[in-house]
Parts: sequence; structure tokens; C-alpha cells
Amino acid sequence: MNDKQLAANHAVQQVQDGMVVGLGTGSTANCFIDALAKRCQEENLYVTVVASSVVSTIKAQQLGLPLIALEHLSRLDLYVDGADEVAPDLTLLKGRGYDLVREKLLARASDQFLVLIDQSKQVSHIGEKFPIPVEVMPFAWQMVKHQLEKLGGQGGLRKTANQDGFVVSAYGSLVLDMTFPAEIDSKALHRALNETPGVVEHGIFQNLASTVIMGKNGEVELLGG
Repeated sequence: MNDKQLAANHAVQQVQDGMVVGLGTGSTANCFIDALAKRCQEENLYVTVVASSVVSTIKAQQLGLPLIALEHLSRLDLYVDGADEVAPDLTLLKGRGYDLVREKLLARASDQFLVLIDQSKQVSHIGEKFPIPVEVMPFAWQMVKHQLEKLGGQGGLRKTANQDGFVVSAYGSLVLDMTFPAEIDSKALHRALNETPGVVEHGIFQNLASTVIMGKNGEVELLGG
């Protein structure tokens, strides 16, 4: 069992009968979805799930987990997802996929947000390993990019995997992948991105994680919570 699966198995034990559970997206979230479906089947546990993406929706359907649409919810009990980076203060970087709006909405609306990682996701500061995804209104991308360059940012529009076009989010937005100088505090950057007109959402998740569950060398370590 790898470290991602260890973290997922720990998280699934936090699920209680009757809960509404949010499902993240990505390889780590997939481990949790598998573990949740197995526990529901083996223990006759009943939960309702809401997914952060079409990919996770399909996986949940295939595993027989009962789904509810996001628009029918005002809150949820638990949201479980991975992260691309985790800083010491539990600020997260997410969004290497492009479902930022749903992911942040679910994280904010949940009573508990459990983040599953392995040791490779720990960083000293946000943006250490990956650029920061900034989802922008298509007509505003150049203006937004110019404003972010004033903050020291560098980058451009995210291209598709085969490099023949630009990535479009589930909401029809474009995605800027921007790197910023390490000396810019993530709190200040979070605030600046929130205040920039034309930005739909961004990948800095601040003050949202309840607990980070880290698989490390065959054991589970809890950060925060």
C-alpha cells in the first residue's frame, strides 16, 4: 500500500453514516473514492456524495455511490481532496486540474476539509514547485496578466496537452499559470488575486484545510486539526 492509499484509508474512517461527502479530483482523491465505496459496501454505510468534477462524478457512479448535484446543497459534512503543495501554515496550492471554482466552493461549504498528501507535497512556501493557477474571464486575460506582472508575476495561458490550443475550464474560463518571487507572502498574494478584477478563482487555498493527512514512509502523520 502506497502513502496516498494510507492517507485515504485514514480519511475514510472519519466518514459516518448519513454524511454528505464531497469528493475531490486527482490520483489521491481517487484512492479515497475507492476506499469510501469499499467501506460503504462492506459496512452497509450510507452516504451521499457530491463531486468536484465530471471525472470524479463518473468514478462515483461506476462504484455505486449515490450522488447529489451541487446546486441542491447549502453545506456538506466532509470534503476530501488532495493538494499540489502544502505550506507549514496549511495554506494549499491546488488547481493543476481546472475545477478551481467547485473545489474551493466545496472546501468552504464543508464542516471539515481533509487534505490527503504524501511527503513530496510539503513545501516551505506556496509556489515553490508549481506555478499558481489563476482562472480568468477570457476577455480579461491580458489585463489580468498585466496586473499580475506588476506584482512580479511571470507566466502565460495554460496550453492543452498537445500544445494546439489553450485550456478552457469547466466554466469557459482561461487559466493563467503564474510564478511569483518567493519573497511575496502567500497571504498578500491571496489578497491581491482576490482583489484583481477579471479573476474568477485562483489556486491558493488559505484557512480552509481542517486537517492534512500525510502518508509518510508507510505511516500516517496528521498536520493541523
